[in-house]
Amino acid sequence: MDDAAQEFEKLLAEMRPKLHRYCARMSGSVIDGEDIVQDALIKAFAARTSFGALDNPSAWLYRIAHNAALDFLRHRARIPLMEGEVELDAIAAPDIPDPAIAAASLRSFLRLPALQRSAVILKDVLDHSLEEAAAIIGSSEPAAKSALQRGRERLRAIAHEPEEAAFPAIDDAIRVRLLAYVDGFKTGDFDAVRAMLAEDVQLDLVAKLKWHGKGEVGVYFGAYAAATRWVFAACTVEGRAAMLVFDREVSLDTPAYFVALEFAGDRVADIQDFLYARYAMDGVEIRTIA
Repeated sequence: MDDAAQEFEKLLAEMRPKLHRYCARMSGSVIDGEDIVQDALIKAFAARTSFGALDNPSAWLYRIAHNAALDFLRHRARIPLMEGEVELDAIAAPDIPDPAIAAASLRSFLRLPALQRSAVILKDVLDHSLEEAAAIIGSSEPAAKSALQRGRERLRAIAHEPEEAAFPAIDDAIRVRLLAYVDGFKTGDFDAVRAMLAEDVQLDLVAKLKWHGKGEVGVYFGAYAAATRWVFAACTVEGRAAMLVFDREVSLDTPAYFVALEFAGDRVADIQDFLYARYAMDGVEIRTIA
């Protein structure tokens, strides 16, 4: 690997947690946010030949992630219309981050139009200047200022409204399968866990590797079988079936990461393990299952 390629790979690794903070708030979900980040990184890799000529590679990556997030939201039909610049008044917004807004729940950002959402995330969560935010969003600086001010005002109003309804509980059938899956980890019965896998199961060990098929994915459980540091609990993450993982060497009160699961009938069809992407715990909504 040449020096330029190594520099590019290093930038992607350094930027991935920051891109996830942005995409998770744009989508209102840490899991969907990771899917967007992966799409953005694929697009960045395809366009990497322009990397060496960039004055600001980080802003270039944010721009790719911004467009990937908009594409995702349009596909999911979860995006309010983008305001046109002519609809935005040039309202002065302080050029300093607002820490209270940075702490808002992920889903609260979804209640903003996309331009306001982007401006607030870039400024108040990621500490970009208004000039940088405007460049990433692809708007004028006055429009970015106005979007920031309006977005801040809306989020402050949302903070005084009744709390959003919780994600719906998973149905009883999935709950039973989830508990059985997690129990296999707790007891070390990984043969039982492997028996739950669909033939075409997919594994995404986020930021590390992807495997497909029961035979290939079955090997993944060997590392968990050999380890003694982990403690497991069934839960939902943003209303989806998941397994919490605690690190005995760090804390048995605060989870280290989670593994999101999807079931097809009585089989595990998809595993998304965030062992190497613990940044996804930032802002995540978790409900434990007894």
